[in-house]
Amino acid sequence: MALPTILPIAFIVRRWKLLNRKDLAVYFIMGTENCKNENPLHLLEEALQAGITIFQLREKGKQPLVGKELEQFAMKCKALCKQYQVPFIINDDVDLALKIDADGVHVGQDDAPLQEIRKKFQGKIIGVSVHNEEEMMNAVKWGADYVGIGPIYETKSKPDAKKPEGVTFLKKARNMYPDFPIVAIGGITPMNAKEVLESGADGVAVISAICDSGNRKETVQLLKGFKLIEKKEFT
Repeated sequence: MALPTILPIAFIVRRWKLLNRKDLAVYFIMGTENCKNENPLHLLEEALQAGITIFQLREKGKQPLVGKELEQFAMKCKALCKQYQVPFIINDDVDLALKIDADGVHVGQDDAPLQEIRKKFQGKIIGVSVHNEEEMMNAVKWGADYVGIGPIYETKSKPDAKKPEGVTFLKKARNMYPDFPIVAIGGITPMNAKEVLESGADGVAVISAICDSGNRKETVQLLKGFKLIEKKEFT
C-alpha cells in the first residue's frame, strides 16, 4: 500500500497563513432561498453584527439568482463582509469569485480539480468538502486552506446531502492533521455544537441555525460560547 505524501512543513505553513483557525469558529452559509420572506442583506448584516467569523454565499435552490443579478447581490454581500472584516467565500463558482475578487471559494469533490483551482486562485482562500481519508490527504496535498467535513447530523438545508456520519471521520481527520483548519457542517445547532468541537472541529458551519433563529445574536454567541469553553478545557 502506498504511503501518504508528506508535504514540506514550509509549504503547509505558507498555505495556512491565508486563514486563521479561529476564522472558522462560526461559519455562516446562506443564499437568498434560505431567507424565506426576510431581506437577505438584512439577515446577513444581523448575522455579522451578532459575530459570525466567516460567510459563504451559497446561491442554490429552485429559483436562484443568476447572471448579473447574482453578481450584484454577491458584490453587496462582499461589501457587508468587508465592513465587518469577515472573510467572504463563494460556493462552487470559481469564475464569479475571481470576477468580484472574493476572499475565497469553497468547492466539492465534483467540481474542478483542486490543483487547477489553486492555479487560478493564487493568494485566495480555498475550502474543500471531504468525506474520507483519501479526500482529506488530497485536499492538504493540493493546497486547500481548510476542509469542511459533514454532514455530521441530519440536515434539511441541503436535500441532496450525503447520509449523516456523526463525528467518527471528524475525529480521524483531526488525528491525521492535528493543526489543519477543519470546519464541521450538517445539522449543527447550539445544542450539539459542543460534541462537534470536542471531536476536533475548529468551528461549525450553519445555515438554518442562524437563518431560522428568533434571536440570532444569542444563537451566534451560544455557538461561540461552546468554542470558548472547548478552548478553555483543552489549554
